[in-house]
Amino acid sequence: MNPDVLLEVDRVTMQFGGLKAVADLQLEIGRGELVGLIGPNGAGKTTVFNFVTGVYAPTVGRVLFEGRAIQGLRPHAIAKRGVTRTFQNIRLFASRCCRDNVLIAAHHHATAGLSDALLRNRRFAEDERGMRDRADELLGVMGLTEWADTRATELPYGQQRRLEIARALAGRPRLLLLDEPAAGLNPQESEQLMRLIEDVRRRFELTILLIEHDMKVVMGICRRIAVLDYGIKIAEGTPDQIRSDPRVIEAYLGEEVTVPRAKGS
Repeated sequence: MNPDVLLEVDRVTMQFGGLKAVADLQLEIGRGELVGLIGPNGAGKTTVFNFVTGVYAPTVGRVLFEGRAIQGLRPHAIAKRGVTRTFQNIRLFASRCCRDNVLIAAHHHATAGLSDALLRNRRFAEDERGMRDRADELLGVMGLTEWADTRATELPYGQQRRLEIARALAGRPRLLLLDEPAAGLNPQESEQLMRLIEDVRRRFELTILLIEHDMKVVMGICRRIAVLDYGIKIAEGTPDQIRSDPRVIEAYLGEEVTVPRAKGS
């Protein structure tokens, strides 16, 4: 196992009855990389996220995180190992404030036990204070400080997207999976999101796997991109290679994409 590889999807097939949502997928993601996963609707992208995070167990193949097999583990166990995600359809706790949304996600890293919570002792108080400080830090990074005590559903849509990322970061991940974070955003918000994702990656020393239909976002920040079509990986490479690949143009892009290149690519 290459120590520089954080996640390896090793010949995974995900089958539902007679349908192969993903077929014989091989994908490696190195530490610190920001990798895009693109393809038409129904290509199997979210299925990949689901078997990496334990929602599904692969029909065939292995999922290795830091060299250890995680396929078949429950989602909370995989999250505790350092893999968290956002969702295409926002799944916030609607009736809770922004800070509570982040705190709830942070609690599986709590060090105080049940007896500490019942006694409300010093260990419990320090644990709660530490998690609250962490939640406020993450809200600040996401530009949400002024909305910390606001109910999640009262946020503008773009800020709800940011809150989802803050909540995923509360799990202290080493691998962050972002499922269409730019969905529903206007061009200005998408530009801001690109800068935010890069800042988060550097600040928290993260590895990021990104599903996104906005090609300006994908081509603008990803250093490497994999393309799925009907569950099969048809291409993998740099943004320059992907934007001009005939198979990708035919299956998904429709024409060669011209967008600003990622910095340093």
